[in-house]
Amino acid sequence: MNQEEFSHIAHTIPGEPGIYKYFDGSRELIYVGKAKNLRKRVGSYFTKTFTTYKTHELVQRIRHIEFTIVSSEQDAFLLENSLIKQFQPRFNINLKDDKTYPYIVIKKEPFPRVFLTRHQINDGSEYLGPFTSVGKVRELLDLVKNNIQLRTCKLNLSETNIRKGKFKICLEYHLGNCKGPCEGLQTEEDYREGLEQLKNILKGNLGPVFQRFRREMKELAEKMDFEKAEIMRKKISHLESYQSRSVIVSSHLRDADVFSIARDGDLAYINYLMVQNGTIVQTHTTEVETHLEESDAEVLAFAMARLRDTFNSTTPEIVVPFAVDYPETGIRLTVPKGGDKKKLLDLSEKNVSHFREELKKKKMLLLEGKSPDERKQVLYSLMEDLQLSDLPVHIECFDNSNFQGSFPVSAMVCFRNGVESKKDYRHFNVKTVQGINDFATMKEVVHRRYKRLLDERQSLPQLVIIDGGKGQLSAAMESIVGLGLTGMMTVIGLAKNEEEIFFPADTESVKLPYNSDSLQLIRRIRDEVHRFGISFHRKKRSQGTFVNELERIEGIGQQTANQLLKAFRSVRKVRETSEEALAAIIGPSKAKLVRNWFEKEDREEPQDDV
Repeated sequence: MNQEEFSHIAHTIPGEPGIYKYFDGSRELIYVGKAKNLRKRVGSYFTKTFTTYKTHELVQRIRHIEFTIVSSEQDAFLLENSLIKQFQPRFNINLKDDKTYPYIVIKKEPFPRVFLTRHQINDGSEYLGPFTSVGKVRELLDLVKNNIQLRTCKLNLSETNIRKGKFKICLEYHLGNCKGPCEGLQTEEDYREGLEQLKNILKGNLGPVFQRFRREMKELAEKMDFEKAEIMRKKISHLESYQSRSVIVSSHLRDADVFSIARDGDLAYINYLMVQNGTIVQTHTTEVETHLEESDAEVLAFAMARLRDTFNSTTPEIVVPFAVDYPETGIRLTVPKGGDKKKLLDLSEKNVSHFREELKKKKMLLLEGKSPDERKQVLYSLMEDLQLSDLPVHIECFDNSNFQGSFPVSAMVCFRNGVESKKDYRHFNVKTVQGINDFATMKEVVHRRYKRLLDERQSLPQLVIIDGGKGQLSAAMESIVGLGLTGMMTVIGLAKNEEEIFFPADTESVKLPYNSDSLQLIRRIRDEVHRFGISFHRKKRSQGTFVNELERIEGIGQQTANQLLKAFRSVRKVRETSEEALAAIIGPSKAKLVRNWFEKEDREEPQDDV
């Protein structure tokens, strides 16, 4: 839909709060959005120029628009979240969290049983949770069993059946784990009191539980029933031990939800801490996939609504790292600067950072542990995405390295069948280039590598990656052309910052999907050549192989050379600095020596250091 087509329907869209739905030509819902003013918000898609390709692509696909008017911005926010959750439109934020979480159910029946389940049934039973860890649920159930006497049998303990004496107490009664409601030895009121203690434990509210146990222990001691009083003392000790292992934030802090966010391009990571009675009772981190130009605040607001709904949170306070437009009524947003809430937020941010780093490691496509078929599938994806004529079973990648603008070296890594072939790695000491010249350095090492392969009649790679932009790629291609290898292998350049891929002679770059297997493999190769090149450079420096170029100037010693590098960061910048600026650092006489050296060097023709 273009601007002209939209102008015909613009007057039919109300200027009230609500949600709007975009459909494509096949009537598939592709986007849901909310707005304070529907006409202005929907109109903005067709009257302004968007900077990203994805938003432009969305607008091009719109063929039909529907809207729903609501009474407030809060209702629009809640309805938007509900529709996204239900339909998962392709251009909306996607919370990548399809797990089924465990609950603790209190069954609706006489003397209710308590057990773990992953399925909620609308039968009037009470469900506590969900919980993020099955292990945590089992630990809680063991804690409850050891401290609160609840039945575990599946008997129908109706009043009639108990009165008729249909059941007999079992071993659990004799072990002290059950009070024998099956024979009428426990009242329903006493059993309900135990269920309330269970709920308090699950909420981290152990105060009332301690009070009851201490009261019972005192009563038993007064009755001289010291054996049972000792059992109660052990239960108190058990609960105290459990409490010490829980994360106690503050005895003054009550209930709060804490959220933090970390962002990597189209992916965001959200950590959620649920705090009840000053104790962290839930912690969960999830991945969120964005599709348009959503800000951090928009992504966080979306995730907050979804996670609070998933974990049934109704706490009125939410702790966040920055201001968020979260229109739900009765909610207080806090951006802490210090105190217990800031400690909570710091803990949440620590968790989300750890999650992101661990996920990155998992997504590094370390293919060594995969089967040959799985590795080959990744290579087929790379072949398709880069439109290669051959499957890239042999890939080589080059990178230049230097130290503070001096002492250039180069490195090449080799991947065969998607994994490192370290016996084929190569280091290059630059021979024909003086000073720092990335382009000339790349031209030299590429020429040396493939001339050697030709001379030794070795096989050529299907794909060559040059870590750098168009300049380095063009320099590498000069060597490829000079060796007569044009068309015998694909050579691409990888821009360092944007991860754009350049092909020789193409004016436009190629950007692979951020999370695609192809780009993950290219990143893996790029990171490996960085690691290999830097380790070589460090080794050379530690061996004293490099001599600081400034130290070759007569009258300039190591201390003065270090002063200059510390001030100007590289030899190149020292070369470009005026004599007056140099004098401010090392004095006028030494500054004159440095300027005379570089001026003399510039007048002379550089000689190849073969």
